[in-house]
Amino acid sequence: MPRVVVDVMPKPEILDPQGKAVLGALPRLGLEGVTEVRQGKRFELEVPEVTEAVLAEIEKIADIFLANTVIENYTVRVEDAR
Repeated sequence: MPRVVVDVMPKPEILDPQGKAVLGALPRLGLEGVTEVRQGKRFELEVPEVTEAVLAEIEKIADIFLANTVIENYTVRVEDAR
């Protein structure tokens, strides 16, 4: 079954305390070289088929329900079914 993925991330100008916490933990774990971490959300929606109408509906769902568009950006993409 096809899968549509909605990735939601904080806007660049919004502080991301969870990302900062992960970034701070990496050197303590011996992992060097990462300069920024942003934490977001991923939603996977399985649909019977991918059509322009289905993608438009998922865009609407993302805009109204999955993302807080005041502080978050989102992208919608089709992913191959597993």
